Order: sequence, then C-alpha cells, then structure tokens
Amino acid sequence: MKAIELKNVKKSFKDGDETIEALKETNFSVDKGEFVATIGPSGSGKSTLLTIAGGLQSPSSGEIWINGRALNEKKEKARAKVRFEEIGFILQASNLVPFLTVKKQLQLVDKVNKAKENRAGLDLLKRLGLEKLVDKYPEELSGGERQRVAIVRALYNDPTIILADEPTASLDTEKAYEEVKILAKEAKEKNKATIMVTHDLRLVDYCDKVYLMEDGRLSEKVD
Repeated sequence: MKAIELKNVKKSFKDGDETIEALKETNFSVDKGEFVATIGPSGSGKSTLLTIAGGLQSPSSGEIWINGRALNEKKEKARAKVRFEEIGFILQASNLVPFLTVKKQLQLVDKVNKAKENRAGLDLLKRLGLEKLVDKYPEELSGGERQRVAIVRALYNDPTIILADEPTASLDTEKAYEEVKILAKEAKEKNKATIMVTHDLRLVDYCDKVYLMEDGRLSEKVD
C-alpha cells in the first residue's frame, strides 16, 4: 500500500512580478517499508517536496494522499492530527523544546497522545548512546546529540511515515552511518515509509530508491 502519494502537485509563489516554481508538477509515491532518498543542490526544491508531503505547507495545486486519505481535503485541525499520529519529522534544526529535558521531550509526546510511557522509544535512547543524557536540556547537548534526540522523538510515537530533512547534517561520519542504518531498519522491520533528503551521497547505499531534484523537477536516479 502507498503510504504517501503526491498527484500532480505543484508549488509556486510570487516574488514581485515574477512567479517562482518551487516545485514543478510532481507525481511521487512511497510504499510502506520503502526507504527513499532525495538528492540535489541547495534551493532545488527538496525541502519543499518534503514539507508538502508532510502537510506542513499546502501545494498550489494537486493532491496529497497519506495512507489512502486525501490530506489536503482535510481542515487544519484534522491535518494536524494526521501529522502527529502518522508522520515523524526529523528536521535540520532539531526543534527540541528548550525548557524540557530529553526525557520530558518524550513524555510530552505521551501526554499529547494520552499514552503510557513508550518503552521501545526509551530503548532507542540506549541504542543511540543517549541514556545518560535523559536529564539534560537541549542547550547542554552538542549539535549531534540534539539531532539524535530529535530522531528518537520522531520515531517515539511509532508513526507510519518518517520524513527526514538532512538528518545527519550535525553528525560525524560514524554517527551518520549509524543513524541511517537505524532509519533503514525501522523502515523494513516496522513497515514505515521513509523519505530522506540528503547531500551526503555515501548514505544513499542504504536506500531502496534515489530521486534527483533539480530546479523544482523530480526524477528517479537509477545509476
């Protein structure tokens, strides 16, 4: 089953008298259990594609389908519910809540979700070597540690879809490979659809498909 499907999606905006096509007409889908990467130069439209796929911004035209449901036909409250329950976001900026410790970042997810503490999520902290940092605040963490906490938080709610925008940008090579292996494993073992935007071509070996974005146009890279 297709977890994400973009049908004839476009995104444009006005810059004075000029119309900028950030994303040209795009048809794109990712199945459950599939791990894909999108590569391309800065400003090519990769992040625009990702934020539209996750319902963080609306397309100028076209349809977004999440697990068989039309996302852009829903009202904002319903879209927000889909984003929280079904999509895990890993952004370049970790976007951690500055006044919450690592453990309370995760407890906040439990509170919003009205759920008990997620032991699998806490085990992931240990797998990433973060168990000693649970009482630390974001300002006490390195950039790489903050990014790894953000990855745990994205996976913590067990979403069906993971959208990762340069998730390894703040990590050294060893940690970057470790994080991508975890994303690939989660995709396969837990049947999650995962899209990763990256500049690091070494990481795409872990992906099922690689797409190239150039000047707002998406194409599948086969070599």
